[in-house]
Amino acid sequence: MNNRIRKFIGGVTLLTSFSLSMLVQAQGLTDVLNQARATREAEVALFQQRAGEYNAMSDADKQAAMQRINQQRAAIQTQVDAKTQLYSDNDLKINQANSELREKANALGISEVFGLARQVAGDSITPMEQSLINAQFSSEADNRISFFEAIASSERVLTSAQLERLWFEISREMAATGQIAKYTGLVVEPNGTPRSTEVIRIGAFNAVADGQFLAYIPELGRLNVMPRQPVELLGDITALASASSGYVTTVVDSTRGVLLNMYVERPTFIERIVNGEKEINFTILAVGLAGTVPFIIQLLILIWVRLKVSAQMRNMSQPNKNNPLGRVLLAFKGDGSSIEEDAEVAELRISEAVMREVPKLERFQPLLRLVVAAGPLLGLVGTVIGMILTFQSITESGSSDPKLMANGIGTAMIATLLGLGIAVPMLFANALLNTLSRGVVQVLDEQSAGMLAEKLEKRKHG
Repeated sequence: MNNRIRKFIGGVTLLTSFSLSMLVQAQGLTDVLNQARATREAEVALFQQRAGEYNAMSDADKQAAMQRINQQRAAIQTQVDAKTQLYSDNDLKINQANSELREKANALGISEVFGLARQVAGDSITPMEQSLINAQFSSEADNRISFFEAIASSERVLTSAQLERLWFEISREMAATGQIAKYTGLVVEPNGTPRSTEVIRIGAFNAVADGQFLAYIPELGRLNVMPRQPVELLGDITALASASSGYVTTVVDSTRGVLLNMYVERPTFIERIVNGEKEINFTILAVGLAGTVPFIIQLLILIWVRLKVSAQMRNMSQPNKNNPLGRVLLAFKGDGSSIEEDAEVAELRISEAVMREVPKLERFQPLLRLVVAAGPLLGLVGTVIGMILTFQSITESGSSDPKLMANGIGTAMIATLLGLGIAVPMLFANALLNTLSRGVVQVLDEQSAGMLAEKLEKRKHG
């Protein structure tokens, strides 16, 4: 019995010293060794103290202490046995209740409902994570996604509250998809600066704010201003922001931002020119500019000439040198003298005056015809060079990726487009100048022939 008491006291001592040692934080290996020595010495001293106290006790006291310990142990063991039996009974009842619940659920078809609910929750996780509506309900976004994940992975019987919330979240998502909502939300600028502003959400498709399109980033759960904006579409969203009722034409991306991102990533016409065969493209543009400037100058001159000729026709008796008709009249009259005796000489003089005016009226038209012919040829040269470089890139990469080929061919075709884009307008421009100049020449021919016939008739009857 003395040995049992010693073991019990020693066990309590060891547990006490172990608990104390666990609370001490050592700063180094030396501290650990010193703490271990100190703890061991304290344990030995405590053991010796308690052994001395025990040895000093009388046999009656020792017997009484042993009886108290045995009684405490028996009471604790009785409690342990009771708790163990209660746990076993409860576990048996739980298993029986679960079996009855499963049987009743199978009989009522509830298990199929729960299975369907889990399947719907699992299928809805990804759409919920990618949904633009999360930006409006940002405080609930993480919570409802976690709820769907918990429902999808749950093996327990779903409660009515869980089923009701599942229905509510899906119904709210469906309702918000068909609504245009205005709310105050956080928008991040391209430079990373967040700001609070009014956001217009068009269903679950796209969102706009301050006349700019927004992109939703599911990983961060926030709306960002798109770095590149489709300028030609901004007018529609401006009209939407200013509307209060009725029907408004606006932009809706049914792919929830995919098409809009592809649209804004398309290079502009200037970028296509710069990214293509720059030498050929800029040469074509220079040729087009060389034809456009003379065309504008000659067009203004011809308009001015036609106005002056029209004014001269209203006053044929007073020729003026500021227009071709006036100069022809002056040449016909021969500085105010009477008509020449020989009619053929007079006719030749008039023809000479008209022919002198024709080059002035038809100036720059040969240049325009050259531009019309050279534009497509230069475009063809650029296309051929681009195709050669494209096939060379495909050969070097050893890849038959259709995207690589399509991109190269598209870049090469820009030269052809530029050539045709210059040639076709210049063709119409040359036709316009030719029509205007021929109209003036026609007036000169008609008036000179009429004047010659009139003079000859007067001479014949005079």
